[in-house]
Amino acid sequence: MFKEIASIPKKEIIPGFRGRFVHTEQSTLAYWEIDAGAELPEHAHHHEQTTQVLEGQFSFTLEGETRICEPGTIVVIPSYAKHSGKALTPCRLLDTFCPVREDYQ
Repeated sequence: MFKEIASIPKKEIIPGFRGRFVHTEQSTLAYWEIDAGAELPEHAHHHEQTTQVLEGQFSFTLEGETRICEPGTIVVIPSYAKHSGKALTPCRLLDTFCPVREDYQ
């Protein structure tokens, strides 16, 4: 199967976070467009997750440690690890989740 990311409809999951989602049998890819100033509240989930910054600056907190992430940064988030963040500029991020994020379908 081939997909053009731009052809996937966007869904706003939380204010300022618009995602395009690709689901496989085992995982979910989330391509995010995030407004400057948009905040991701602290949360945790059973999914393993990676977050890659494609554009912009994103302040990411993982288990109490905060870093300013820029293009080329990847964050590895274990299952049930508390994390949060804030877009310091307009951002584009790519998240991967395993297993599938049923709530994003």
